[in-house]
Amino acid sequence: MTKAPAKTGKRPGKTKAKPATPFNILIVAQSGRLEHQALIFAASLRAMSPDWQGRLIVAEPEPAGAWEGHQTMIGPEHRALLTQMGAQITPFRAQHFGASYPHGNKIEALATLPPDQPFMFFDTDTLILGALDRLPLDFDCPAASMRREGTWPLPPIYGPGYGQIWQSMYRRFGLDYDSTLDLSQPDEHWERYLFFNAGWFFGADPARFHQRFQDWALTIRDDPQDELANQVLDPWLDQAVLPLVIHSFGGGRPGPDLAGLDGETTCHYRNLPLLYARESDRAVEALESATAPNRIKRVLRDWQPARKLIYQGKGRDKVRPLFADTPLPPLERPIRHLLKEKGWWLL
Repeated sequence: MTKAPAKTGKRPGKTKAKPATPFNILIVAQSGRLEHQALIFAASLRAMSPDWQGRLIVAEPEPAGAWEGHQTMIGPEHRALLTQMGAQITPFRAQHFGASYPHGNKIEALATLPPDQPFMFFDTDTLILGALDRLPLDFDCPAASMRREGTWPLPPIYGPGYGQIWQSMYRRFGLDYDSTLDLSQPDEHWERYLFFNAGWFFGADPARFHQRFQDWALTIRDDPQDELANQVLDPWLDQAVLPLVIHSFGGGRPGPDLAGLDGETTCHYRNLPLLYARESDRAVEALESATAPNRIKRVLRDWQPARKLIYQGKGRDKVRPLFADTPLPPLERPIRHLLKEKGWWLL
């Protein structure tokens, strides 16, 4: 079990203004939905952030190791188009997570990145809306997405509570717990505790980040200890461990100067029905503009969600009006429920 030195004295959420630093981007793609979303990501990146300098690395799990017996290889048309758009497709062999926990791809795929070069990971179901090169990213102070709900942990009625659960994890890895707390939130409210969506995160050295993320995720998965005995770790393992890793490298909550992430610069849409249901007009326009070129349309139109929602216009004509006249629910579940009820939950 790897331990990091306790971090004290540096408050999370402080992002220093620095000149833009070139960095690499990592996404994960494999056969099926992710290869289509990878095309959308790459097309929107090239269209909306043309001056970004760095490598777009598409990590592709091999059909071996923890993915043995599964078809994971990106199809030839998608592969050719991603390469044309400047993506570098890099295979990796998952050893620890794979088919039993696909979210673990993002942990193991970090090993494909060049060490000692700043990086930013994005979930593949992300749309680029603006210039990434203008973000004041301080890679020595890593952060991750705050677009999350209070999904983990779920403390049992008789305890342990949020504080005991999170504190046990920080202590286990030799980390300072108290400095992670958002004291503007009340005790035992989930937002008081450092918790991220793993849809994006960044750091200075992917090799060190990967090793620590993987070691700690395996430790918690294989030996959760008493405080986690009643907690479900699938699919929340990556989100449970990511705050510990971010904090161990001196990072924390992103400051207001990174509000463009999950805002004006990027959109983690999750899937196309949700994009049309709840995202901004700007996001819809960016999606449709990026996917309009014929070379992209020829490949994407074979995917039912893109064919119906983008190219047949059903996203604008059928899905968007369902949510136009009333405020969106604060949680995602009722949105999904209505989409399923109306037959628009296309994946």
